[in-house]
Amino acid sequence: MAKIGDFGVSKVMNNTKDLAATVIGTPYYLSPEIVQSNTYDYKTDIWSMGILLYEMCAFRPPFNGDNLHMLAIQIVSGQYQPVPSNYSKGFQVLMSRLLTVDPLKRPTADEVIKDPLVS
Repeated sequence: MAKIGDFGVSKVMNNTKDLAATVIGTPYYLSPEIVQSNTYDYKTDIWSMGILLYEMCAFRPPFNGDNLHMLAIQIVSGQYQPVPSNYSKGFQVLMSRLLTVDPLKRPTADEVIKDPLVS
């Protein structure tokens, strides 16, 4: 059983509708909404999970600029190389859902868990 956690900086949100506005963390894992200085919610964690999963499969992050500005542009564009072709079409679809730029279109944790590939 694998468990992933990141408690370096955490914030307790009392309500699932709460929004945060802090900007901290490893730049590679920042979601587009954070890069654009927008408020964010738990969907930013779904994005970060997509980045981590991508890295585990491709052995590199999906977004990698020569500097912070270029990295930010790549993240906001949402354009990345697909995971290696030895991964199934279903897995590639899951990756594209996790790395959806618009957080309103990004799946919830419950939706990810119900994905046939995950369940």
